Amino acid sequence: MSYIDVYKNWTNNEYFDKKTREELINIKNDEKEIKDRFYKNLEFGTGGLRGVIGAGTNRINIYTIRRATFGLANYIINKCGEEGKQKGVVIAHDSRFMSREFCLETAKTLAACGIKAYIYNDLRTTPELSFAVRHLGCIAGVVITASHNPPEYNGYKVYWSDGGQVCPKVAEEIITEVNKIENYESIPTTEETNKLITLLDDSVDTAFIEAVKKQVIRQDIINKVGKEMKIIFTPIHGTGNLPIRRALKEVGFENVEVVKEQELPDSNFSTVEYPNPEEKAVFDIAIEMAKENGADLIIGTDPDCDRVGLVVKDTEGEYVVLNGNQVGSLLVDYVLTQRKDELKDMKNPSIVKTIVTSELGAVIAKSFGVDCLNTLTGFKFIGEKINEFEINQDRTFIMGYEESYGYLIGTHARDKDGVVSSLLISEMAAFYYDKGMTLYEGLQEVYKKYGYYKEELVSMTLKGIDGMEKIQSMMANFRNSNIEKIANIKVEKLNDYKLGIDNLPNSDVLKFILENGSWVAVRPSGTEPKIKFYFGCNGRKKVEVDNKLQEMVKEITTL
Repeated sequence: MSYIDVYKNWTNNEYFDKKTREELINIKNDEKEIKDRFYKNLEFGTGGLRGVIGAGTNRINIYTIRRATFGLANYIINKCGEEGKQKGVVIAHDSRFMSREFCLETAKTLAACGIKAYIYNDLRTTPELSFAVRHLGCIAGVVITASHNPPEYNGYKVYWSDGGQVCPKVAEEIITEVNKIENYESIPTTEETNKLITLLDDSVDTAFIEAVKKQVIRQDIINKVGKEMKIIFTPIHGTGNLPIRRALKEVGFENVEVVKEQELPDSNFSTVEYPNPEEKAVFDIAIEMAKENGADLIIGTDPDCDRVGLVVKDTEGEYVVLNGNQVGSLLVDYVLTQRKDELKDMKNPSIVKTIVTSELGAVIAKSFGVDCLNTLTGFKFIGEKINEFEINQDRTFIMGYEESYGYLIGTHARDKDGVVSSLLISEMAAFYYDKGMTLYEGLQEVYKKYGYYKEELVSMTLKGIDGMEKIQSMMANFRNSNIEKIANIKVEKLNDYKLGIDNLPNSDVLKFILENGSWVAVRPSGTEPKIKFYFGCNGRKKVEVDNKLQEMVKEITTL
């Protein structure tokens, strides 16, 4: 069936609600828009199902949510039978448009298939969903979120019984089930009052917070300075407000102030252009507050509270944003330093990072005799490693992190966790505060010891079918261009992860390793219409590294 035929079916079929059909009738003269909405179905990427809210097979709406859920339900039934149906699926959602509706549609479709569904009374964080899957003994979990994407997006991420996002093999098998569904009218649904749908009480929240608090290393330091060190926190209109403030308060951080303008859920994310803690602008209000009260630390989390951004004072007293590589490296250094006496009793203590994350953390880990393992981009692969370590009993997981502001300390969750990260970042800041230092100064100490490392990310947004074709063309050009030098530095090795190297799954990622230890990686985003270019450079002198990095960026972006 052509995309035009599918469009006509959605427009004329009374199975689809009146609002949906009217939305589609309004674009009847816009063939490009019709094609973009119907030329394909939404697909699972590194972050699951994600797309613009609207009518169409290539949009996220109650019908594509039902279809994805029916495919998941069929996979559970075929794979796990009655046991899977009884274990059930726990569902959480964030503060985005339609998130509650999509959560309920997911629960109703699962219940109609005879599968238990557990839902919360309100929004919850992604890391709590990851925790709840194992805490409740569920076969799977679903979180409705588009993470840090713009307001017009929403998404649907699936977790398996280990608490981690489904790995590519399972995702492909679920998609196979989803792709078998051609007739939306065949998808079962039921009422919200179905006895298989259970509303969770707050005991899961408490269990999650208690698990997070167990990751505290230096309670003595918190007891000493937790009342005086000033913290400003912003949930950027998302799910992090209650759990992070609760965790900080319960361990002893009492001087915490929330950004009032960004405290409450807001689907428009009206105070920011993008609800992304990677963007300095989301901290504008917080920084103004900090200038007034002299805050020592500013923390911000994205809408589903799995990413954390950080603002600290530099040596001049100015507030500066630390990037994900810097925060991750600081955490590696802090956690390993504070746990160094425990390391000798652990079996192969290990940290895990992604292939596009700074090598500084790996260098720090090596100095402590700790292994650093690399995974593909996407925290699902880090969560997968935790499960492997537990099954094989051959390694001890210390922490995992990625350059895109995601960190996990401990194994209570199997995804990046903004709650535990905010807690450990605050503890780390307290440690330096007690020494009369800021986290910025702590980072300079790390550079002084291990060398100066700097990274940069350049993204190009290319929307629609044409954009996708351009991204594919660019990847092909880089793959076949036989680049010998970048910024006049010899390319020592080209890692093409599409070939399935380093015991990693096949993935459309290229990484150029240069002879001085610098590197460049190129990949299409799995969650947005973007192609991403990652750059890493290191040396002893900051000015030389900064200059060389800019040469690399200029040359590759020109190409």
